[in-house]
Amino acid sequence: GDHRRSTQLEQTIRSPERLAGSLAVPGDKSVSHRSLILNAIANGTATVTGISDGADVRSTAACLRAMGVSIDPLGEPGSFRVAGPGPNLDEPADMLDAGNSGTSMRLLSGLLASQGFLSVLSGDGSLRSRPMGRIVQPLQQMGASIMGRGGNTLAPLAIRGGSLRSIEYEMPVASAQVKSCLMLAGLAASGPTVLHQPALSRDHTERMMSAMGARIDNDGLALTLHPAELQAVDVAVPGDISSAAFWMVAGLIHPHARVTITGVGLNPSRAGIIDALQMMGAGDSLRLENQRVEGGEPVADVVASSASLNGIDLGGDIIPIMIDELPVLAVAACFAAGDTIIRDAAELRVKESDRIATTVSELTRLGGNLEPREDGMVIHGVGGLTGAAVESHGDHRLAMSMAVAGLAASGDTIIHGAEDASVSYPTFWEHLASLLGDGE
Repeated sequence: GDHRRSTQLEQTIRSPERLAGSLAVPGDKSVSHRSLILNAIANGTATVTGISDGADVRSTAACLRAMGVSIDPLGEPGSFRVAGPGPNLDEPADMLDAGNSGTSMRLLSGLLASQGFLSVLSGDGSLRSRPMGRIVQPLQQMGASIMGRGGNTLAPLAIRGGSLRSIEYEMPVASAQVKSCLMLAGLAASGPTVLHQPALSRDHTERMMSAMGARIDNDGLALTLHPAELQAVDVAVPGDISSAAFWMVAGLIHPHARVTITGVGLNPSRAGIIDALQMMGAGDSLRLENQRVEGGEPVADVVASSASLNGIDLGGDIIPIMIDELPVLAVAACFAAGDTIIRDAAELRVKESDRIATTVSELTRLGGNLEPREDGMVIHGVGGLTGAAVESHGDHRLAMSMAVAGLAASGDTIIHGAEDASVSYPTFWEHLASLLGDGE
């Protein structure tokens, strides 16, 4: 929502002569949650580094600590030693608070379903209005006792776990959170758990569970998980590709740029932005170096330097794997030659702002030529933008997209609501400042 503060931060950006440097973006939230939860129930102790310091991941850590899991900070920020209390978790003495995090609530419910004690999971007002029936019903089929408000569809959820039977389940929605919840329960079930998905969703849980010794068979949209005891694995959490996308675009559209983003997660279910920028003609100006695997996830350093881009037609299967990157892709499209059409992206209207309306309105203020469509937008490439005053509309991704536009626009770009960037990227403005200066 749009919560206007009385003291709104303003940032003024002017395009530097050169844009150069190297930075590490915040750790991926999805992998951060899973590296804590899975190592908490695994045999042994793990060191995890690069953990996201956002409120959502803190909620997961607090809930696990309340059940006897030690998550001890090591020297570096974002580095922890994780050790579970033994074969089972401890019964929490009080309600578990998932805050605003749907991931925390849904994944922990799956974990709690197999624990032979009572737990109550709650969260803030927004989380308590989000649908939980989609996890409660299958967990009840597995034998867990769960009660909640609204006919067992809303938190708080009271869970009395125990020994679970395996089920074969038709998932009504493609959801990585629901799938992960049922996989966590399935680790402790009496036999293999089979999930039939209506479509594929992000596979972070499958990758990390497999890296920790679980056996998972995929057959098209059917997933079979065999019960397993996981072994702890050290994880260097990859950098969040959604955060890295801002610097990729900045490097490509600035005329004298070379920006290196280290340790970026390139999970194929998330990496559509790289494909889209390659379709726009980034070529060797967008390179992957030092490719490796961390906790089952593909990782690389991404190097972005100045390029001439062209417009593209973007729709279909690539949209879900880059939905959050579309505002910054629209910035790149303004600097490209020709038209870019974004289709099949109606979901943008229900994000932190109506991202179709706000992206069009703010880039138009900077001299862009864009037309909103019901399910996306048409961006006529104008080869460049001109600084002006723009608004974040309470949306972190819009605030950062405007900053990227300002780095390559002529004149001054003044961003109202600049503090909104901190929702997903608390150090964004510091990192931006580090790329200015004299380069390297």
